[in-house]
Amino acid sequence: MYVPPQFAESRAEELQRIIRDNPLGMLVTHTAAGLGADHLPFLHDAGQGPCGVLTAHVARANPVWQAVAEGDKVLVVFRAAQGYLSPNWYPGKQDTHRYVPTWNYEVVHAHGTIHVRDEEKFVRAVVGRLTRQHEAGQTPPWKMGDAPPDYLAEQMRGIVGIEVRITHIEGKRKLNQHHRPQDREGAIRGLEAAGNTGLAQAMRNAM
Repeated sequence: MYVPPQFAESRAEELQRIIRDNPLGMLVTHTAAGLGADHLPFLHDAGQGPCGVLTAHVARANPVWQAVAEGDKVLVVFRAAQGYLSPNWYPGKQDTHRYVPTWNYEVVHAHGTIHVRDEEKFVRAVVGRLTRQHEAGQTPPWKMGDAPPDYLAEQMRGIVGIEVRITHIEGKRKLNQHHRPQDREGAIRGLEAAGNTGLAQAMRNAM
């Protein structure tokens, strides 16, 4: 990933926040069949290893878990706030017209090695943690115990766990850090008016 110095994000807490708040990662693999991409909700255990470990599950019918070899290198991409910026939003444009459209975004690339975990205990633990995390805001939250045991066991048999041991992680937050304060504020107001409050807030935070 091309990362100009002004857009580089290396703070562990920010990288973890982006993954936590945007858990649907794109798992990129390179197998005998060529390049592949699978979109999976991941859990991030920051305390394991030098950069943490990502865990998820795939459908047993998905060929990816059999196509990869133990320890193959993979990439998982997490994308956060993103959106288009119009030159018309910059106050300075009225003076010089030396502005062009751009796209702002936050992204994390987690490089690591993949390990298939086809054990019921591991798979149940991953599903349980994903359920607790994403049901936390529901009233009442759904629990695995709400499903009949035989049905749940059948569902568990239909999935396979995977683990990505992160070896290198890099982040990029392209949020107009290199623009004048008045132009950044103009772009933020333009995003808010367009309804992209998530990117607008990310830009405010970057200021």
